[in-house]
Amino acid sequence: QVQLVESGGGSVQAGGSLRLSCATSGYTSSTSYNKYCMAWFRQAPEKEREGFAYIDDDGTTNYINSVEGRFTVSKDIAANTLYLQMDNLQPEDTAMYYCAAGQISLWASCDSSADFAYWGQGTQVTVSA
Repeated sequence: QVQLVESGGGSVQAGGSLRLSCATSGYTSSTSYNKYCMAWFRQAPEKEREGFAYIDDDGTTNYINSVEGRFTVSKDIAANTLYLQMDNLQPEDTAMYYCAAGQISLWASCDSSADFAYWGQGTQVTVSA
């Protein structure tokens, strides 16, 4: 069973930075037909959950426009950890942040179209003006 545990959330002022971590365990190896897609989602109060950063097995990344250039998703395979470096944080980035993982076919894109079967419990990020 894949397990994901986020950490690193907190409170910062606008313009500040945070790095979130997502410790992973229980993965099976990718096969000849599929690969893992991992992502960061966030959900602000009274808003829908939003996927904003994606990374697949070969390190290819995708971002939504509102975070591109400010946020960087990466992973340390040896440490089984997914990271999210967030710079120039703004009040509108305030939300609960979740990491997620799912298997997709080798030919599929690791983006919002992926089916994420595994989720962490979330970590709160609060940005004050």
